[in-house]
Amino acid sequence: MDKSNWAPRNYLLRSLSDTDLSLIKPKLERAALFVRRNLEEPDQPIREICFPEAGIISVVAKSGERRIETGLIGYEGMTGPTVVMGDDRSPHETYVQVEGEGLIMEADDLRAAMRDSPTLRDSLLRFVQAFMIQTAHTALANGRARIDERLARWLLMAQDRVCGDKLPLTHEFLSLMLGVRRPGVTDALHRLEGEGLIRAKRSLIMVRDRAGLVEVADGSYGGPEAEYRRLLGPLPAWNGDDDVGVAFGTDLHVA
Repeated sequence: MDKSNWAPRNYLLRSLSDTDLSLIKPKLERAALFVRRNLEEPDQPIREICFPEAGIISVVAKSGERRIETGLIGYEGMTGPTVVMGDDRSPHETYVQVEGEGLIMEADDLRAAMRDSPTLRDSLLRFVQAFMIQTAHTALANGRARIDERLARWLLMAQDRVCGDKLPLTHEFLSLMLGVRRPGVTDALHRLEGEGLIRAKRSLIMVRDRAGLVEVADGSYGGPEAEYRRLLGPLPAWNGDDDVGVAFGTDLHVA
């Protein structure tokens, strides 16, 4: 990848100082993020770190045959938060749910860069804090919110990261992510569609009324997004054809 005149589309990288970005820039390589690409296996050493530029990555907790998503990562963040905190593995599975592309580097190279720069480590730790807040709110939503509230929250989070109104999602995937049976997801989708908030097709959901989804989410969406902005700042708009929403977690998105 030619890095002579290059600026990353990943906002976490863009938020770094020029000095800190220069430490890891030579180690980054662009890679396709195809659906179901495994980025971290449970309890296995993490070899690579991904800074997504497009697409959605899911962190999934497993216990026997039970699986549920605990967090979402898109162009606002990175994989491997446990590496930032000093560990080399995670009990969770991390893989791509919506295709895109990202910037990949070796985990050992990131560790070396953090040793060389405390400010880089601190910047990445701020993202880890924001991500932990997201996972805590996911647990709260899973334990207390109705299925339609949880679904509305998840669709809003997905839209933040896709930066558009079309979400390539199947009922089976949503069932896994929300930890409910597929008929429950189907019923919740029908309710949201009946209220004119979404339009659901096979393997595709189109958001029609974002403000309405925020209302249905009933407070389960917005807290972690506000904390992200507090810790890392609002996301800037890109130039030209790559424009995305001007602030993570707001209602400003391209169509």
